Formats: sequence, C-alpha cells, structure tokens
Amino acid sequence: MLREVFEDLVIKAVGSLPVEFQELMVNIDIVIEDWPSKSQLRKLRLHDKYELLGLYEGVPLTKRDQGYNLVLPDKITIFQKPIESHCRSSREIKNEIVRVVRHEIAHHFGMDDDKLYEIENGKNSGKPGAY
Repeated sequence: MLREVFEDLVIKAVGSLPVEFQELMVNIDIVIEDWPSKSQLRKLRLHDKYELLGLYEGVPLTKRDQGYNLVLPDKITIFQKPIESHCRSSREIKNEIVRVVRHEIAHHFGMDDDKLYEIENGKNSGKPGAY
C-alpha cells in the first residue's frame, strides 16, 4: 500500500474517535514507520519485527501529575509493514489500522494490555500478538 494511503487511513482512524477523546489527546505525536527499530523490539523483549504493529511511548494521562510539564510529546508509532503482513486486503488493513490506533490511544489514556486484550477479545480468550 502506498504510504500516503496508509497515512490517510491512520488520520481517519484518529478522526473517527469521539470528540471527547480527541480533545484529551494533548502533547502526543502519531507517526508511521515501516518497521519497529531494534531498540524498540529489544525494549519489549520481542524478536520478530512482524510482531509489533503499534507502540505507545510516553506517560499515560492517569500517571501525570502537577509535575508533568515541559516534557517532550508522547509518541504513538504505527508500523506499516507488519500491519500489511497480517492482512490480505485493503479492507483488512483499514480495519487493523483502526484497531491498532485505538489500542495505542487507549494506552495513552492509561489502559494496560491485559485490560485491552480482555475488551478486544472477551475474557479468557487468550492474547494475540503484540501491538
């Protein structure tokens, strides 16, 4: 998929969030990379670059206090090539982008992976690959 098309799908996924969530997304950058870096994989103890579809790096809103100021923006990275490798059609890519974007934004709002897996897959259904 062309990078411009992929970027547009990410922008639309963020734009589809309810306004009240969009308004709370402050001091955060959303970027697209082809692949996760070796240091990102190492930090998460992952060995396969196809495993990581998205990554939130920052201080969740629930962990911020009065001392949180003058800091670099949080960062959400969406990894294009791993997402494409998990999908067989443009429609699947679009749906996966929406899912991954929402998952990473949920981290920004303070939700951990266990709770997100529970919400996304139902209780006790097992964990999918990393995001």
